[in-house]
Amino acid sequence: MQVILLEKVVNLGTLGDVVRVKDGFARNFLIPQGMARRATETAIAEFEARRAELEKIQAEKLAQAQTLGGKLSGLVLDITQKAGVDGRLFGSVTNFDVAEALKAKGLPVAKACVRMPNGPLKTVGEHAIQVAPHTDVVVDITIRVIGEAA
Repeated sequence: MQVILLEKVVNLGTLGDVVRVKDGFARNFLIPQGMARRATETAIAEFEARRAELEKIQAEKLAQAQTLGGKLSGLVLDITQKAGVDGRLFGSVTNFDVAEALKAKGLPVAKACVRMPNGPLKTVGEHAIQVAPHTDVVVDITIRVIGEAA
């Protein structure tokens, strides 16, 4: 299926690109999320009429993400979890836990924006992760997992 992108999509294209994607990806993800629209003649004409408005909206989203990225840059976040004597956690620290801790600090970040390259954190100590509030803004933060006696 050919779709016209209404915003930048990672590994796919930027605003205004007409790309061919699998039908399920378009129907189940891109179109419901408002990231794309079927590339018909009328849709392309409507997009060209609204291009400046959509570019302005994307620029505002990028500016907000850069502001949030500036606040997050170099942040060290403390998360307390129950741990055993050997430093292993009972459970793990997931991207949901990190997103909730950031919200508690007044930094609204979606769970999907938290990237944990080695999966959930299962040990006490400092761990480097990434937060990507926008496709063009990726910030490294440090999570300090503190063990709590069980």
